[in-house]
Amino acid sequence: MAAAITREFPKVKVDYARERRLKVTAAPEAVKDVALFVRDRLGFDHISAVSGVDWIASNEFEIIYFVGSVSKPGYEDFVIAVAERVARDDPVVPTLIGVWPGAEYHERETHEMFGINFKGHPNNSHLILPEDWNDMPPLRKDYVSPGR
Repeated sequence: MAAAITREFPKVKVDYARERRLKVTAAPEAVKDVALFVRDRLGFDHISAVSGVDWIASNEFEIIYFVGSVSKPGYEDFVIAVAERVARDDPVVPTLIGVWPGAEYHERETHEMFGINFKGHPNNSHLILPEDWNDMPPLRKDYVSPGR
C-alpha cells in the first residue's frame, strides 16, 4: 500500500509501514487527493478518528486522519493514518468531509481543541467546551490553565 501511494504521489512521505499499520504525510494542498486515493483505490472507507498534535518546537500542527476499511475483506483491522502538517500561526487545512463524511465531528473537535481551521467545514461551533469559552484552544502546548 505504501508503494502504491508513493507511486501515485511521489512527494508523500511514508512515516512508517508496519504490520497492519501505515502512516503517510502529505502537504495540505495534496491531502484531499491522497485521501481520495486511499478511499477509492485502496478501499479504506471508514474514518475512525482525527487527531491533532502540537509540535510547538517546530511551530507546526499535525493533523492525522485514522482510516480503516469495513468493506474490504481481510482489512478490517488495518489502519492507515493520513497526516498533514501546517504552520501554527496560520492553521488552515481543507476539510475531508467530502471524502469521509464521518470526519465532520472529529474535525470540529480538532478545531475546538487546537484552533485548526478546516476550510469548507460546515460547522465550527463549540462542541465540547462551554459556549462562553473565550480562551485559547486548550490542547495547544502554550495553553496555561487558569487553575495552575
